Amino acid sequence: MLPIDTLYRGRQINPDGIALEDDTTRLTYRELVSQVEALAAALQDRLPHKQAKVAACGYNNLQHVIAILATHLAGHIWVAVNPRSGKVENNALMDLVEPDMVIADDAARDAFDIGDTPFILAAPDGKSNSAAEDSVDGLVEAFRGKRPARPLLDPNTDIQAIKFTGGSTGLPKAVMQPYRTGITLIGNFLSVFRLNPDDCQIAAAPVSHAAFILMLPIFAVGGRNIVLPTPDPDRILHSFEHRGVSTIFMPPTMIYKTMAEPNIEQRKFPNLRHLLYSAAPMPPEKVRQAQAIFPGAVETVYGQTEASSLCTAMTSVELEHDANNGSVGRATPLMRVEIMDPDGNILPPGETGEVVVRGGLTMTGYYKNPDATAAAFRDGWLLTGDGGLIDERGYLFLKDRLRDVIISGGFNVYPTDVEGALVRHPDIYECVVFGAADDHWGERVEAAVQLRDGATASADDIIAHAKGQLGSVKAPKAVHLVDDLPRSAVGKVLRREVKERYSSPTE
Repeated sequence: MLPIDTLYRGRQINPDGIALEDDTTRLTYRELVSQVEALAAALQDRLPHKQAKVAACGYNNLQHVIAILATHLAGHIWVAVNPRSGKVENNALMDLVEPDMVIADDAARDAFDIGDTPFILAAPDGKSNSAAEDSVDGLVEAFRGKRPARPLLDPNTDIQAIKFTGGSTGLPKAVMQPYRTGITLIGNFLSVFRLNPDDCQIAAAPVSHAAFILMLPIFAVGGRNIVLPTPDPDRILHSFEHRGVSTIFMPPTMIYKTMAEPNIEQRKFPNLRHLLYSAAPMPPEKVRQAQAIFPGAVETVYGQTEASSLCTAMTSVELEHDANNGSVGRATPLMRVEIMDPDGNILPPGETGEVVVRGGLTMTGYYKNPDATAAAFRDGWLLTGDGGLIDERGYLFLKDRLRDVIISGGFNVYPTDVEGALVRHPDIYECVVFGAADDHWGERVEAAVQLRDGATASADDIIAHAKGQLGSVKAPKAVHLVDDLPRSAVGKVLRREVKERYSSPTE
């Protein structure tokens, strides 16, 4: 079984049910499989060697999803390119990976220099005017009725996808994810969240990022996937209300925007069961606010590109307990999660160290970077770079990236702890805490703060609030009021850039 087989299982369960839709087009499982098979046959015709690299670069649209599914079915490697990333960065990544083919929609074709690489246009509306040989819809029509060969693939060694790390510092690394990562993710997701054919997922986050992989468990049960072109908060909420959406992944920033919509407290979302957040921590106060607006739905998962998405999980029922607020849950069934000290010893419950994981979700390694690959593993454990502790019940509590811990006056200050206290101030919308060099403290705690619309709190007000919550050591020594925070192409706040942009000069 390979991840693409979820599509065939969905067709078996619900052949005439809607598998994939956007605002204008609906495809049944029969129709979707037919298009995916035709394009996969075309890809094999163009790229007859197994495990060719196909770079898919597009915004959220049906043809982007079909291109990724066809790449999987053809036995090729999906190279996930986000058009929201800068052209310089994308060019460097493409120089590293050297794809055998590029599939991009019209709005994304300038995201990097394609050069002489074979190119196929993916029209968002499925109505390209291109010739059959250079468009997704043309190739689907030309190869309609043809079925691709199913190459023999080893789930443990053959590569399903090359994805790129966040790149908050330096050039992102190219992560090789074997087919077993997709298989494990599907199994873990179905085990933890108990999906059924009535479930409907909406892809509001980029398909090039996490949104696509969450489509596969939905396909596995014969459910419905909606592709939302843009993550507009009102459109998301309207989909909750009127399109039967039960499942969505959103980074915290996107959740904050939906919660800021007018009259949000009066809106009802009867079908919503799984509102998953990940990619960045959510302070406990924000979690409770989200639970009040989306009752019985707020859940969290933990993973990273090197260990895909679902190393731990926390269901809505678990998250209702006060003791679990701030946790990212327990290890999922097909993963082990532990805490390791600098000497490589696994620590007992309650002690803080580095989060390490092993199991089916871990990467094969970094593409063309054996040194970084070797440094990422220790005795079979993947080193996440995240600090954390596991309590006696098995719940993981993250304590920031190890490199982000602030050592101020000999005390370890965890930015997430400070951020959790700051957002209790009613005027604060979002904030980032970081360490700045200081001759007296070694590092001093500072914060970049984005206020709510119409809020009037001063930097001094916020510092006084923090001292009341945390004491003088952990409270920020400086607060920088900002209009917005720098973010990655997928909406994640860039801590390194915040620090570089706003750190006060050394005193």
